[in-house]
Amino acid sequence: MLKFIFWSLLAVNAVLFAYGKGYLGHFSGNEHEPQRLAQQLNADKLTIIPAEKANDASAAVAAAASAAAAAKPAPEVLACLEIASFVLADARRFETLLAPLKLGDRQSRHNLPGTEIAGYVVHMPPQGSKEGAEKKAAELRALGVHNYFIMSDNTPLRWAISLGVFKTETAAQNQLAALMKQGVRTAKITPRMSGSKQLAFQFRDVDPDLKVRLDQLRSSLPANETRACK
Repeated sequence: MLKFIFWSLLAVNAVLFAYGKGYLGHFSGNEHEPQRLAQQLNADKLTIIPAEKANDASAAVAAAASAAAAAKPAPEVLACLEIASFVLADARRFETLLAPLKLGDRQSRHNLPGTEIAGYVVHMPPQGSKEGAEKKAAELRALGVHNYFIMSDNTPLRWAISLGVFKTETAAQNQLAALMKQGVRTAKITPRMSGSKQLAFQFRDVDPDLKVRLDQLRSSLPANETRACK
């Protein structure tokens, strides 16, 4: 019995000695961490960063990426683009090419003004919108003026109010004088140019992609140019 106890104690001591020397491996995974780090490549260059600094670095990288995205300029959109000048046959061909784009109200066509005066129009200045023109028309009715016409076509006089068209400037001046006697103070006379045989197309809210498409289509037709409009 004493021999058994003796050899048992001897075996336990041997196990403890081997464990202390590391002969039996690593049970907790960190008893010999310095030795493991020493065996790694470039172990001297490893730096432990606190969690707070790591979070700050991540936030800085995210902020820089967000700033770079915000700095990218938005695509330029043209409020109005006009393509001119087409003879009637080419204008019809251009309309056929435009049809697949389905631009709707963003596309319009009008005759370019000629170089000869065909008459004179007495009118109130453009009011900026249909609502503004109707408000001004109500003011004219209150003054007893009922012979007027709201000009809604796509010309420089869009949303002006016509008070008469005359062949001679003298007749237009007589009409203006009569209107002033009724209390109309802001009417004016503008020459009315003869119609041209050339046409132009206007496009609204033209983004870069649409601009490229329009340039491609117009390049297949002769004698036309692109310009900004209002």
